[in-house]
Amino acid sequence: MGVTEKIWGALTSMIKLEDKVNRQSEAMKSQQAKIEDLTGRIIRLETRLDMLMQAATIKQLKG
Repeated sequence: MGVTEKIWGALTSMIKLEDKVNRQSEAMKSQQAKIEDLTGRIIRLETRLDMLMQAATIKQLKG
């Protein structure tokens, strides 16, 4: 194998690796957005649950 072929092979490998890294980066961004959305939903659910539990406690104390 000639020097030129080795250099070409190395460059090709680097380009493929860069493409894989870019795809992984995009996938991570997408996953992070999903995680942040789910975190917000959980916070809202916890808030509602707390409010319902407080309302139930007040109702028991009155009734």
